Amino acid sequence: MPVIQVNLLEGRSREAKRAFAAAVTKSACECLGVKPTQVRVIFHEVSKGDWAVAGTLYSDMDEKPGTSSSA
Repeated sequence: MPVIQVNLLEGRSREAKRAFAAAVTKSACECLGVKPTQVRVIFHEVSKGDWAVAGTLYSDMDEKPGTSSSA
């Protein structure tokens, strides 16, 4: 049984996560030869204050002019 864990910044819509889960499940079935009922997708949402890139918290990137924090 494949268990797929996804770490992402909080704030994605339920529709976006639903579409992602469906696409990943379909791909897992095709690549691994499993049934959709065997695939588990777990989303771990992380706040911007708990995610850093190149030593800078995403929450700090929001405060700097001209920086983009989309992940």
